[in-house]
Amino acid sequence: MSMNNDNTGTGCITIGRMAPDFTAISTQGVLTLSQFRGQWVILLSDPGDFTAVTTTTYLGLSQQYEEFRKRNVQILALTIDNNFANIEWVVDIYDHYGIRVLFPLLEDRDATIARMYNIVNPDRIYEESVRDVFIINPSGRIKAIITYPTSCGKNSYELLRVIDSLQLTEKYNVYTPMNWMPGDPVIVPVPHTADEAMLRNQKDTRLGLNCVSWYNCYIDYYSLEGINQDNSSINSSD
Repeated sequence: MSMNNDNTGTGCITIGRMAPDFTAISTQGVLTLSQFRGQWVILLSDPGDFTAVTTTTYLGLSQQYEEFRKRNVQILALTIDNNFANIEWVVDIYDHYGIRVLFPLLEDRDATIARMYNIVNPDRIYEESVRDVFIINPSGRIKAIITYPTSCGKNSYELLRVIDSLQLTEKYNVYTPMNWMPGDPVIVPVPHTADEAMLRNQKDTRLGLNCVSWYNCYIDYYSLEGINQDNSSINSSD
C-alpha cells in the first residue's frame, strides 16, 4: 500500500489534504483508490460485518445507488473483516432483503487503511473502526469528513445533499447555507475589496444579488449557469 507525500508522517487527516492511496482486496476484485481519479469517492468505514446498523446503511446506499452514480460518485465501504466474510455478508443481505449491495466492500483485516485514515477505535479491545465518511473529490483531495457514533446509522439523503453542495462549490464557487437543498438560494463568498463591499451594501441591482448585508448575499440557484466559476460577474460592477 502507498501513501501520498502530502500526508506522510503527519498522522493527521484533514479536509483539503490528499486522500492516502491504498490497494485492497474487495468483493469486486482488487481495487486501488487512485483508479477512481476523475470521480467523486465516498469512502465509508464501519465497526464490522454482520452488524444491524451497518446493514441498514448498505441497504440505504444501495437503494440510492443510481442517485450517486448520476453525480459521478463511487462508493467504497471499508470493513475490518476479511473478504470472505464481506462476500458472505453481501449474500446474506440479498437473501434476507432481496437487495444487492452494488458497491465494493474492502478488506482491511490488519487495519492498515484504517490507521492511514486515523479511524481505528482508540480502545483496541473492541478491534473495530470508527463509523466515518470521507468524501474525496476527482483530484483526490478530501473535501468532507463526517463521523458518527457506533449507535447512529448514516443518512444517504444527507450524503447526497453534501455531494450536491460540494459539486456546486467546485463548479460555481458558491456556498450553501444551513438546511440547504438543491433549488434553494446559495451564498456568494464575501468580497475581497472595499469597493465590492460598498456595491453590495448599496444593494446594487447590477450584481443580481439579494444582500442582507455586504457579507451575506444570496443568488438564485437557477441563475448559476450565467456566472463564471470565479464569480467575476458577481464581484464586478462592469
